[in-house]
Amino acid sequence: MSYQPSYRPAASTSSLAIVSLVFGILTWCLLPFIGAIVAIICGHMARSEIRKAAPEAVIEGDGMAIAGLVLGYAHLALVVLGMFVLIAFGLAFLHWH
Repeated sequence: MSYQPSYRPAASTSSLAIVSLVFGILTWCLLPFIGAIVAIICGHMARSEIRKAAPEAVIEGDGMAIAGLVLGYAHLALVVLGMFVLIAFGLAFLHWH
């Protein structure tokens, strides 16, 4: 009786998920607006790639893609909120003068 090991292809990590996470982190450090856009686009593309992969081709990185998406969207939300606050203070300042 010979033992035949079953070969399962090694799981690979989505490059887009890595890019999403890296730019999500860079958004908060070096690339404020552009980094968020790249993180969001690459995060969505990575999640789509991971979902559409064939069952025998295991692609990992969904967690990294989600982290990149969260970092990107959180930064954009704070930028939009900051713009509203600046506009409100600007209008209040104009009203008082």
